Amino acid sequence: MKKLLVFCLFLSISNSFGQTVNYLLPDFSKAKTINGMKLVWQDEFNEEGKPNPKFWKYEKGFVRNEELQWYQAENANCNNGVLLIEGKRVQNANPNFEANSSIWRKNRSEINFTSASIQTKGLQEWQFGTFIIRAKIDTTLGSWPAIWTLGSSGQWPSNGEIDIMEFYRVKSEPTILANVAHGTEKQYVAKWDDSKTNLKHFTDKNKNWVKQFHIWKMDWTPESINLYLDDELLNSTLLSETINPDGKNPFLQTHYLLLNLAIGGKNGGEPNPKTKSIKYEVDYVRVYQKE
Repeated sequence: MKKLLVFCLFLSISNSFGQTVNYLLPDFSKAKTINGMKLVWQDEFNEEGKPNPKFWKYEKGFVRNEELQWYQAENANCNNGVLLIEGKRVQNANPNFEANSSIWRKNRSEINFTSASIQTKGLQEWQFGTFIIRAKIDTTLGSWPAIWTLGSSGQWPSNGEIDIMEFYRVKSEPTILANVAHGTEKQYVAKWDDSKTNLKHFTDKNKNWVKQFHIWKMDWTPESINLYLDDELLNSTLLSETINPDGKNPFLQTHYLLLNLAIGGKNGGEPNPKTKSIKYEVDYVRVYQKE
């Protein structure tokens, strides 16, 4: 009789909360409620084709950090419930090539990789909230995926940067990063509050980690920014310590979101010559704010 009661209780719980999520696959279940919070924006990437143009715009060309990839819209597509950003090895002419230029964007005669970077700038921007992103990252050499925000106003880094997730090599070791940056007295030089966790920290506990989707979360309030991976706190930053030299706090303004897959450059590492494709999959992005 006791076994029957336990089984009935299990069925009741299963019917109420749905089946256990398969960490290898996209999650099509309804967004969870958070007490005291309202779901103010989400993109589930469930529509086939290009990302929603009401939400996302594209970066184009060679953009930053002397990375290898040429950003283009063609490399970002929604399929089977996920946004797939794919880095592809190519051999294309650089349309901006100038033979003796000192500018790295122009002195490369060829494009050896293409990829995509999408952002919500001018379309969807937020100040404070809980940001939840479910994604699967490729940890192969050369891969540099990111989930991050930039302040809507001001020059970098005085506008503020939050790296909810970055993955790249640190001293040749694959590493998960969670960072917050603001301005200093020197132009284009940031003060970082960063967290670096060796990928081995996660794979030692879960041998299937690199094959699975994971939850990256940011809790951003007027007092602090806390960054999590699968509910493990990776970094906590007090906003009382993020004041720019001009007295402004870049995290007391709206920010926009970026999802991108960089390749190589200063941090990604040189991809193996046999690497033809690097994939970064985002299942959903959800933003909650206090009611």
